[in-house]
Amino acid sequence: MGGTRQRFVNKLAALKVDRLKTPGYYADGGGLYLQVTPGGKSWVFRFTLNGRAREMGLGSKNTLSLSEARDKAASCRKLILDDIDPIEERNRRRAEARLSASRAMTFAQCAQSYIAAHRSGWNNVKHAAQWESTITTYVNPVFGALPVQSVDTAILVKALESIWKSKPETASRLRGRIESILSWATVRGLRTGENPARWRAHLDKLLPKRSKASGARHFPALPYRGMSEFMIALRKQPGVGAKALEFLILTATRTNEVIGSSWQEIDGDVWIVPAIRMKAGVEHRIPLSPRAVEIVHEMRLAEISEFVFPGMKPGRALSNMSMLAVLKRMGRGDITAHGFRSSFRDWAAEQTNYPREVAESALAHVVKNKAEAAYFRADLFEKRRLMMRDWARYCDAKTVSHAATPIRKRV
Repeated sequence: MGGTRQRFVNKLAALKVDRLKTPGYYADGGGLYLQVTPGGKSWVFRFTLNGRAREMGLGSKNTLSLSEARDKAASCRKLILDDIDPIEERNRRRAEARLSASRAMTFAQCAQSYIAAHRSGWNNVKHAAQWESTITTYVNPVFGALPVQSVDTAILVKALESIWKSKPETASRLRGRIESILSWATVRGLRTGENPARWRAHLDKLLPKRSKASGARHFPALPYRGMSEFMIALRKQPGVGAKALEFLILTATRTNEVIGSSWQEIDGDVWIVPAIRMKAGVEHRIPLSPRAVEIVHEMRLAEISEFVFPGMKPGRALSNMSMLAVLKRMGRGDITAHGFRSSFRDWAAEQTNYPREVAESALAHVVKNKAEAAYFRADLFEKRRLMMRDWARYCDAKTVSHAATPIRKRV
């Protein structure tokens, strides 16, 4: 139990309040003070409750008159008589007000606000469009119109189940997006309770793992023994897409890394992909073989953009469908651009003596084993330089072609 000193009250006069300019606290009595700072004047209520001294801001002098500030202080003193902390009571009322407002704010509105707040921080311009598309297509018809506070596990599972087996990757990403939006709403005070979209110890008990939902995903890949014949045919193809595909093969990189490559990332025979463009979020240095350097020089002669492999529209990078179009034009719709990473990995394992960690480093794979991760602090660059030169020479050598075979995804 506590209280305030009330022996002297109403000590300040309105005229004095207007004239005070020296910084400091000026007591009116009953715990009410006028605080004067270089930035202005405000009302403060000081009190002690259960042995704890606290200070509560009541508002600016420009907003509250002396009499209004005294009324607020009196209300605070009444709460203290009942052992109620005025600050905690104010916070509780504000939380109730926000929660009441949330009952009128739908999940769809929260999603729009979340996307608007994060749009500028997303690196890929397509990212926001993907968020909007999946929310509009799969969520809004089910619970987009519901108050965000009303979204629970049952309604969320109903939305995800429709695509969990048929489109497991999309469903998994959608679940993560819903979780982020609901977390945002909680932090903003628009909902309370556990996040029904969380995976561990919750949805993982209700939905099958992605790999079990539709089986492990595979990327059809060209067997490495067919690389030479394939390269001969590829180099006959016109266009930027063909150059980009050959560069992708020689560097064992991902499609988005290649099409997003800019001239400032190329330094002689080294390509440095910044962390912001890497899947693992770690900068990746890639040694370029002589043939890869030739491709860079060929593209430099026709430089029309900041991108090494420019798209059809001015200032835009090559489309992520361009390499697939090249493969289809070659009559190789049975393989994918991503599959060439598997071709490279199988070649390294079966045809070379390079240690496994060198090949894994070349692919910029995330190392989950802690002991192995410690070894990976070095990027094994010089060893990778030799490996990529050997890979380029192998791709130029005359070998026997084989039919495409599905290779387990290595991402």
